[in-house]
Amino acid sequence: MIRRTFLALTTAMALSAPAFADNHAKDIVDTAVGAGSFTTLVAAVQAAGLVETLKGEGPFTVFAPTDAAFAALPAGTVEELLKPENKDQLTAILTYHVVPGKVMSTDLSEGLKAATVNGKEVTITLEGGAKVDGAVISTADIEATNGVIHVIDAVILPPEG
Repeated sequence: MIRRTFLALTTAMALSAPAFADNHAKDIVDTAVGAGSFTTLVAAVQAAGLVETLKGEGPFTVFAPTDAAFAALPAGTVEELLKPENKDQLTAILTYHVVPGKVMSTDLSEGLKAATVNGKEVTITLEGGAKVDGAVISTADIEATNGVIHVIDAVILPPEG
């Protein structure tokens, strides 16, 4: 299991760089689809009815969890969130990964707080590498026609309340 996960991660990392090479002519959704390592995120965006929004004018900054990030959630979590009756909860989680505007890695600073589309704030830390709410930004500044994607290694959850 660990070996298979490691191989999948290694393959995803190796294949994602070329997939992102010419995505400046695609919007955020098409860029994510083209990368091939965001199938769970894309399915979640579709289930939440956010495709048209993320294909909109923007600009948006998306902290995009990989398929491996979703797979690291407790068993059954993704399946439960994708159910129609949990659309509001799914939407809250997904919109917590989106910041209005185009925020490049050079704009990030230690302790930066950024308001998300969800209405809650994410916190950026730089010590030991760039992170958003503790999730490592593994690939930054993937430009799209309507914003930018930063790949993260975990699904971040909005604070309660």
